[in-house]
Amino acid sequence: MTATAAHNTETAFATLSFKEIHAALLERKELALLDVREEAPFAEAHPLFAANLPLGRIELEAYSRIPRRDTRIVVYDDGEGLALAAAQRLRQLGYSAVHLLAGGLQGWRDAGGEIFRDVNAPSKAFGELVESQRHTPSLSAPEVKALLDGGADVVVLDARRFDEYNTMSIPGGISVPGAELVLRVRTLAPRPETRVIVNCAGRTRSIIGSQSLINAGIPNPVSALRNGTIGWTLAGQQLEHGKTHRFSERPLDQPDSAYHAQAASASRQVADRAGAGRADLATLERWQNDSGRTTYRLDVRTPEEYSRGHLPGFSSAPGGQLVQETDHVAPVRGARIVLADDDGVRANMTASWLAQMGWEVHVLDGLQPQHFSVSGNPSQTLPPQAPHESVTVQQLAQWLQEAPTGTALLDFTSSANYVKQHIPGARFALRSQLAAVLQQAAAAERYVLTCGSSLLAAYAAADAQQLTGKPVFVLEGGTAAWIAAGLPLETGETALASPRIDRYRRPYEGTDNPAAAMQAYLDWEYGLVAQLAADGSHGFFVI
Repeated sequence: MTATAAHNTETAFATLSFKEIHAALLERKELALLDVREEAPFAEAHPLFAANLPLGRIELEAYSRIPRRDTRIVVYDDGEGLALAAAQRLRQLGYSAVHLLAGGLQGWRDAGGEIFRDVNAPSKAFGELVESQRHTPSLSAPEVKALLDGGADVVVLDARRFDEYNTMSIPGGISVPGAELVLRVRTLAPRPETRVIVNCAGRTRSIIGSQSLINAGIPNPVSALRNGTIGWTLAGQQLEHGKTHRFSERPLDQPDSAYHAQAASASRQVADRAGAGRADLATLERWQNDSGRTTYRLDVRTPEEYSRGHLPGFSSAPGGQLVQETDHVAPVRGARIVLADDDGVRANMTASWLAQMGWEVHVLDGLQPQHFSVSGNPSQTLPPQAPHESVTVQQLAQWLQEAPTGTALLDFTSSANYVKQHIPGARFALRSQLAAVLQQAAAAERYVLTCGSSLLAAYAAADAQQLTGKPVFVLEGGTAAWIAAGLPLETGETALASPRIDRYRRPYEGTDNPAAAMQAYLDWEYGLVAQLAADGSHGFFVI
């Protein structure tokens, strides 16, 4: 793939066309196609393999999500004027092969490129493809409720993250995140007559979870709860809230070692059928030294297990969520993925799905307990911050009390965190809209920037200084330090200097979604198989 000859001398960034990007995807060449808008507009329209990396968060996420500095990167927006700034920022961070998408998102449309909605579109489209080809069994919400009300021999396993399950769940359901299903199901449903029902919020994780159990050959009848908690709600049935019933994390060698051996054998066979590769530590070391390829190293166990001990250099990516969120965890399409666990089940099952999604994926074999030698959660690798002035919470409190109009306090945390609690008088701000935000507060004598920890605020300080020419300070310790000092807080949308577009409102999360939005989401999912065929770049297959 060669960059388009028309080199933009003003921006000094080459462009890549839809045709060139499509060809690279088909050839499995490494490519990171980055949508640098906020998540809400990204969710409205984007190419299938675009990954969302908002302009304002590039310093926080780029190094971990795009580890190789000479990765071919293409950035775009939809006419908002963010792409060039993002390209410049990535170049400043050391990325040497940054391009602009020719014509932006509109150029993609004009060239006939397929446009997808929502988040995690590759995984959701793949899930629909799996169901369409394997005819994964499913039961409607009224059918499942009738079984539960009738005291049938059933167990309901919730394949989502625990926090999602805790927010709302099917009555009697047990939290068993996706990668845990094959490993734990024989303990939770030891009788082969017990019907296993897998649910999520919508469709994807219940389809993948159910098909995982079927692929692994468990003797029980298996069904997905059709349309998940959305379907349950649309049927007028009540969900439970605040439940904490989780699978047991007892040691795998007791007392159900026979179940574990069965699960490990079956999972390996499924991974082999899907074409997942095998690697040992020596091979992994060689790949790590290969400067021409990106290798993602991911631990697919639970976050708690990861924290207790993991391999050096590996990131936590629980397997069920990894299959659900490949675009976020591994935005470099065409990269190599290496998976690790300590049981021989979760990595193999996860690898089986990633392989079917067109990834070069390998399971790390031969691991011993001593290899999981790093505890805790590793600190992030971040670029250096420009020098900036700081202010303590005590000094800020004094400024706000003595002359509240003289200090403009800008909060760059997520809008959800801001609404939950913020410093009185703080204005919610998106860094990507900093110029407009500062114009609203142009009369201030000084600017103080904060966020939860002030990490993002510190990166924004140099921009604010350049735009205003006035004193700019970063709050030491961020809003967390203000809270720790016991100072007053506000809640709600008290002062929004930017719109709340930093997070897309998912129709399948939370408890107050309009029925029309939930139904529209399901209708969109049903159409994804046709969209995949129209796109033609995915490389998916189903075993």
